Amino acid sequence: MSNVIYAGKSIAKVGISFGSCLAMIISYSAWKSVLWAIIHGIFSWVYVIYYLIRY
Repeated sequence: MSNVIYAGKSIAKVGISFGSCLAMIISYSAWKSVLWAIIHGIFSWVYVIYYLIRY
């Protein structure tokens, strides 16, 4: 049972870091600003979903 919990935590960490990375790449390519990329990286999946809906 503990392996299942550990695997879930690992998957969540990968998803969070992937979402942050994706948001930062999209943000930098759209706005050419490191500051905005950092801010959007903090919001991660929220910005990715917003970008998909908006553009």
